[in-house]
Amino acid sequence: MVASLSLPRILRVGGGAVGALGDVITGLGLRRPLLVTDAFLAGTGAAERLTATLRDAGVQPRLFAGTVPDPTTDSLDAGLTVLREHGADSVIGFGGGSPMDTAKALSLLGVQGGRMRDYKAPHTNHGPALPVIAVPTTAGSGSEATQFTIITDSATDEKMLCPGPAFLPVAAVVDFELTLSMPARLTANTGVDALTHAVEAYVSRKANPFSDGLALNAIRTIGHHLRRVYTDGGDLKAREAMMLAATQAGIAFSNSSVALVHGMSRPIGAHFHVAHGLSNAMLFPAVTAFSAPAAESRYADCARALGAATDGDSNALAAGKLVEALRALCQDLEVPTPQAHGIDKDEWFRLLPLMAEQALASGSPANNPVVPTVVEIQDLYAQIYA
Repeated sequence: MVASLSLPRILRVGGGAVGALGDVITGLGLRRPLLVTDAFLAGTGAAERLTATLRDAGVQPRLFAGTVPDPTTDSLDAGLTVLREHGADSVIGFGGGSPMDTAKALSLLGVQGGRMRDYKAPHTNHGPALPVIAVPTTAGSGSEATQFTIITDSATDEKMLCPGPAFLPVAAVVDFELTLSMPARLTANTGVDALTHAVEAYVSRKANPFSDGLALNAIRTIGHHLRRVYTDGGDLKAREAMMLAATQAGIAFSNSSVALVHGMSRPIGAHFHVAHGLSNAMLFPAVTAFSAPAAESRYADCARALGAATDGDSNALAAGKLVEALRALCQDLEVPTPQAHGIDKDEWFRLLPLMAEQALASGSPANNPVVPTVVEIQDLYAQIYA
């Protein structure tokens, strides 16, 4: 098998790396970036500090702080207006997955126009698009290194996966110091998101030796550090390790794929506004139990990397230990069930057929070791409710 590999042309990684953002922008020959972020980062002054860094480098930035959680097609309109008014030659995504997804969408729509629905899977987007520079502030989405964006269709509540090299950032500035203020809940959600990326990249039908090495290393790192950083957000070594692992997991799944957990997670986020990492965590143990018998050796490798199994365990035993380890991790990170999260039971079960259809249509379940039927997806949704 020949793997087709893509990753950002420039990666600046380490504490204080954000100070080099201006050099990255000017080194790319860019002068008028649109800095895309959210109201929280604008309110803390972090966005203004970043624009000041850019101005000091001779760059003329414009700030757009209108990103919303789980960005929608409607939420892109204001950003497009600002992008065009500024005559932007690039887009900087500054924040968690939502600002980076918004930046990626604006970079394409700003050049090509049309509707975001025109660019959803299975369509592969090659551009043209404005260059994207990603500056993550959470250790989870890996969006700084992926060729995907996720946008919810405001008309249908479908969370659309939009793939292709047009969405791959040309540069990523990965500075763990930006994550130090993350609260425990966000730390847990984003950490499990990164772990899901790594495991799904490794067990995917599109896995390859390049993605395998990054995925296993990310799993190993997260296994050693996620509980630590959840308990003590000021643990600098754990913060740094989780940030690097999230980027490695992002590169891994961007060059492999995600699978059933992500396919099922997106409809939960779209219909019930559950944070992406949290909906992944709700699904992760049950979906792994469903999928593991079809790829025992791959899941066993994940278990050993996570520290849940030993080399002396059989693959079947190790795969089973992975499921138990994920259940224990979600318990330690206080991951609620959909019921405990406050989702109405009648509404959950009413939407199961639609969510299952949307999950399957996203394409991600086709990469799973077991390609599920709509009925099997509905059954998994039913299992995790309470």
